[in-house]
Amino acid sequence: MSGETGGSTWLTDLFAAIDAQDMEAFLGFLSDDIVFRFGSAEAVSGHDAVSEAIGGFFASIAGLRHTVSKVWTGTGSVICEGEVCYTRHNGSELTVPFADSFDMRADKICGYRIYIDISDLYAE
Repeated sequence: MSGETGGSTWLTDLFAAIDAQDMEAFLGFLSDDIVFRFGSAEAVSGHDAVSEAIGGFFASIAGLRHTVSKVWTGTGSVICEGEVCYTRHNGSELTVPFADSFDMRADKICGYRIYIDISDLYAE
């Protein structure tokens, strides 16, 4: 990846921050006016709203691990797909496919959409 995405490590660094559940590092990738949508949840705007939404999600799981398999870039946009493995608090795991779409402004994400089905994550 190049240009607006800040080089080949940008996406790797983003997912490393997410997988470490490092909220401060994650928010550092986002513009102040970020619009963020996770799956079928309502979109939220701004760092505070994203921090609240994602902080709640991080608290609901023990861990997560992303594997990106494909990346597409265009002017002002990045799209990727792969798999994410969630670890539940009981130690069991669930792996599901995902696709993320990023709108970029300079080196920050200003639009972030996660396409994923996590309906089985909380199943008994």
